[in-house]
Amino acid sequence: MNNISTSNNWDTSLYEDKHAFVWRYGEDLLQLLNPQPGESILDIGCGTGQLTEKIAQSGAEVMGVDQASTMIEKARQNYPHIRFDIADAGNFQVDKPLDVVFSNAVLHWVKEADSAIASIHQSLKPGGRFVAEFGGKGNVKAIATALERALEAINISAQALNPWYFPSIGEYATLLEHQGFDVIYSTLFARPTPLAEGEAGMANWIQMFASAFLAGLSGEQQIQVIRVVEEYLKPTLYQQGTWIADYRRIRIVAIKL
Repeated sequence: MNNISTSNNWDTSLYEDKHAFVWRYGEDLLQLLNPQPGESILDIGCGTGQLTEKIAQSGAEVMGVDQASTMIEKARQNYPHIRFDIADAGNFQVDKPLDVVFSNAVLHWVKEADSAIASIHQSLKPGGRFVAEFGGKGNVKAIATALERALEAINISAQALNPWYFPSIGEYATLLEHQGFDVIYSTLFARPTPLAEGEAGMANWIQMFASAFLAGLSGEQQIQVIRVVEEYLKPTLYQQGTWIADYRRIRIVAIKL
């Protein structure tokens, strides 16, 4: 699931190589998931399948879905013994109700949160659990502010371009409760995240995860905007040759009533 929903053209090698933190940081989320042998689990927004494979190692029956066809193709190559399908986190259905729906670093791409929650609720058995981590309130606030200022400098309003949904715990828990979930665990925490590739780290991150802000700009304008963003952020987010993304993550565990 991603911000380039029309073309779904994620660069999977760039994702696996330069942005492996997306799934590596998700590994301790699996402790919260605590998958059990024989449980039926859906991994929404599975990317190239690394966490799906770790869930499968528990003996659970796991399936991964992602909106990006390139991600699914790569996941199938990586782990041919696991079922992977193309599906939209904001609107999906399953063949039979599941024990668990799991999601890492995906739901902040789904602005129609109610629709996603309805799909998740419908997919679970009564008593089934929903375990997720994604960007929470204040996530990449410094980066987003820098992008907005850089775009305003060339007379472009960034607000309509913003592809993200970063809710507070109260906001998201309320949405879950309205649709028949019992929220049993929630936390919001800062997780400063070092980016790979040294000085190129921020430019790479913007091109991978914030490309919606650059839509419609010429190549020269994109370079200019990224340069302005780097200058704005360098005093706070560039430390000893490494860029740090100002991540804040929300974690939720909810049970279908």
